[in-house]
This record gives sequence, C-alpha cells and structure tokens, in this order.
Amino acid sequence: MSTPKNASANVSVLERIRGLAREVAKFGAVGGLGVLVNMGVFNLIRSTTDLQVVRASVIATVVAIASNYIGFRYFAYRDRANNSSHTRTRELVLFAAFSVIGLVIENGVLYTATYGLGWDGSLATNFFKFTGIGIATIFRFWSYRTWVFKALPTPAAASLVVEQRDGQAAATAPLAAEPAATPVR
Repeated sequence: MSTPKNASANVSVLERIRGLAREVAKFGAVGGLGVLVNMGVFNLIRSTTDLQVVRASVIATVVAIASNYIGFRYFAYRDRANNSSHTRTRELVLFAAFSVIGLVIENGVLYTATYGLGWDGSLATNFFKFTGIGIATIFRFWSYRTWVFKALPTPAAASLVVEQRDGQAAATAPLAAEPAATPVR
C-alpha cells in the first residue's frame, strides 16, 4: 500500500500546530500567573501608598517580569534551555530588553488613559492596566519565542551513503531505513 507524498507534510503541519498550541498554553499559564502578580501588586501599592498610578504600575510590572522569567525559563521554555553562560547571558539581556518594551506598551496605555483622557478612577485604571497587559502580551509572546527562547536546532536527518559494488553511482538512504540485503555471490 502506498502513501500519498503529502501525507508526511500533513503530519508535519499537524505536529507544528499541536506544538504551537502547547507553547501557547504554557505561555498562557505563566502569563496568567504574571497577570495576577501584576494586578495584585499594582492594587496593593495603590491602596497602601500615595504613588501615582503609572509609577505603581511600573513597579508591579517589574515584579511580574521577574516572576515571569522564572516561569518561562523553568516551565514554558525549559526544553529550549542551553546552559552555556554566553547563551544564558544573551537570553537574560534579550528578555530584559523585550520586557522593557512590553512595560512601555503596557504602561503607555495606562498613561494615555489616565493623563491623556482623564480616566483615573480605580475601575478605569484597572481596566486600562489590564488592556495594556493584553496588548503587551502579544508583543512579548512573539519576541520571547522568536528572539529570547529560540528553539534549539533539531539535528539534521543523518544519511548513510551506500556504495554499490558493481560501479554504479552511490545512493543515499536515511538511517531509519532497513539495511539493504547483502547480494549472494
């Protein structure tokens, strides 16, 4: 029975979709915890201090970024870990840089609503902080998976060169193939 040539391509696409769905779920779990930390610290600071809205939000975002790094490194992207010091330093620098951009996006929305539109009530600030987190999350997901926690390269399928004894050109076969029968002389 023969299989269609595109059957392996369909499996590959399906596997890629499943892998992306797993990645999104793990990112969402870590991010959901980060949102709780972010909103909790923000509201705690707002209720116990006289800090301005955006300053309280920046502090809360920094705390959430720190907790999120731990979750991303050791849960969501643990399969992409490379423990060399150069790679870890690069990862931390990129994570910090993209997190700062996300912080600016998140708190820019809150700043615009609070100081640009004058919506500074408790409900409004929580709504716009949450909206800013949502917008920044899209950026963070893309940047973290593309630049920070890059997938480790998959080893190329090794091939075995099989030379034929009667002088014909060499052929290549994947390692998973069954060994060729030895000709009887």
